[in-house]
Amino acid sequence: MKFRLTDIDNVFMNQQLLIVIMLVCGSTLAGAHQQQQESRPPADTQPAPQQTRQPAPQQTRQPAPRSTGIDLTDYGVEFAPEPRLIVVMAALEVAGFNPPSAAAVETSQASAFREMLRRDTAAALDRDLLRRLQTFYERTKLAGATTTPAEQAARYVSLAYALGPLPGLEEPPRSVDLPDGVLEVLDFAPLVREFYRKSGIEERLPDYVRQYRAESDRLRRPTGEMVRTLLAYLHTRPETTFFERVQTSSSTADKSKKKETPKRAVLRERARRFIIVPDLLAPPGVINFRVIGDDYFAIVPYGIDPANSDLRRAYLQYVVDPIVARFNRDIAARRADLRLLLDERAATNKDMVTPDVFLAVSRSLVAATEARMAEASRLDTLTRETSVRLQAARDDAARAQIVKESQEKRAGIEDAATAQLADAYERGATLAFYFAEQLRGLESSGFDIRSSFADMIASFDVAKEKGRPAEYAAARARHLARRKAQQELATASVAAAAGSASNTPLIQSLTEVDILLRAKNYTDAEKRLRELARDFRDEPRVHFALGQVTSLSAQDVFDENLQAARLQAALEHYRMTVQISAAATTTTNPDPALVSRAHAAMGRILAFLERPDDALRAFDAAIQIGNVPGGAYNEAVDGRQKLQRP
Repeated sequence: MKFRLTDIDNVFMNQQLLIVIMLVCGSTLAGAHQQQQESRPPADTQPAPQQTRQPAPQQTRQPAPRSTGIDLTDYGVEFAPEPRLIVVMAALEVAGFNPPSAAAVETSQASAFREMLRRDTAAALDRDLLRRLQTFYERTKLAGATTTPAEQAARYVSLAYALGPLPGLEEPPRSVDLPDGVLEVLDFAPLVREFYRKSGIEERLPDYVRQYRAESDRLRRPTGEMVRTLLAYLHTRPETTFFERVQTSSSTADKSKKKETPKRAVLRERARRFIIVPDLLAPPGVINFRVIGDDYFAIVPYGIDPANSDLRRAYLQYVVDPIVARFNRDIAARRADLRLLLDERAATNKDMVTPDVFLAVSRSLVAATEARMAEASRLDTLTRETSVRLQAARDDAARAQIVKESQEKRAGIEDAATAQLADAYERGATLAFYFAEQLRGLESSGFDIRSSFADMIASFDVAKEKGRPAEYAAARARHLARRKAQQELATASVAAAAGSASNTPLIQSLTEVDILLRAKNYTDAEKRLRELARDFRDEPRVHFALGQVTSLSAQDVFDENLQAARLQAALEHYRMTVQISAAATTTTNPDPALVSRAHAAMGRILAFLERPDDALRAFDAAIQIGNVPGGAYNEAVDGRQKLQRP
């Protein structure tokens, strides 16, 4: 079986799991529902006789997109670098904002762009403006030892979207209606305008935007997969338009008569968009989420995986909000019961629990979907892993041990899902467990979630939902115990690898190479890596990166002979990665994740070159290493199964 060449494309650098924080300043998740308020009844009144805002009519059963080659605009998704955001964040960078830097490639893959920006502005920026920028940032910096870089940056992200378009960048009038935090940094706007004129960024901005578009291109394919998976799970399509009822004057009114012009209601169609905005200057691992009018903005730093980050949660919110708006009457009919649940949660967690029943329902459905999708995906992976291991087992004793380990892992996955739902429940998503149970029944039905949403709202039992804490206490305790043990093990592993991970010059150089790779500048990337190979001859990460460069560059080659030559060169670099790691000394700690990924990469190339036996051996080598953090165990299992399909 021949693989597609695009299957060779691998993750550029060794990534670790990032803690993703959803920061919603100004337009919080509550703000995400502002556009629904026209269709909701007031909090303490009965629903109006007719909604002022109606979602676009849809069929009860909707097919989800079936391939990652979908047109994302059909599902409301757009990619749009924002020049105002680039300018504001560049000014903030010059002012002294310093998120985790290139000293650790695993936490900031975009540091090379940051360094380039600093070099570009250093010569042009006058000292007086630099001093004023730094003074403003220091004076308005958020206090507190626990304040994160994301929290420091969030107000400036909101400011960027509040400013007028380039080149004016006019600030809005001072008002309490401005998003939270913007008033605190509004006086930064004049400095941003001066920075735009005097730093030379105006001339360089087109090149910066091109680099941001390259990051958009990197995100496009995994985002398509995320959208496909999420919509397939819910068996739905997002409502990308809605109809708004607008009162207009009649054009046929008799103007000669002194009567009020008669009014008539018309429906106007408006678009809803989910806009992904790359931000190479953002703190790593942090997504900022804004809802402005009918547009949902996800400001995404470099290195985010859409399938495993709050980008998916943000898009899920975009999908769920119109569903809640469509069934606002059904929700209003259960307002009293919902408030009983919310009041009980607020008694112990007042700051986190919303009094808005519509928002609580929306949060519950989002939390339930997140938990169920994660659980289903992990269980599916476990099933495939167990199947592969059982096929390779040599005797009954080994198979029995594999089954036992699989059952233990399944119990851990189920406890983790319960703990995730419990956290959401205690923060006010009081129907999270209920919706999770309902979703189990819909997962294989093929019917749009909207077809049964009204019945879901009508059928929940208040007493049962009140009793959830007693049900989840034991599972949550088991999960916390497992997580503590895993954290202790991870801490020990990090300490053991500290020697090889502290080589700052090497990591900085590899980060610069990664920027070149994202821009598809394979020639300069390979040249830089060959220079590194002379200085770090026994460093497996350099050879692994060389393997990536040569395999990625093969994608753009139409000459089959040249393509095969590049792939053979990539194979040699990956083999060197494995060999150097196997011969690691006490001064160079072997990295099992890197070796795992090297074997999996060789397997993909060998499969593409129609050498299935060699490819199977490479995949098996990755599988034998085990499911180590950052490795390619799952990719190897998938690759092996592809080769075995008829």
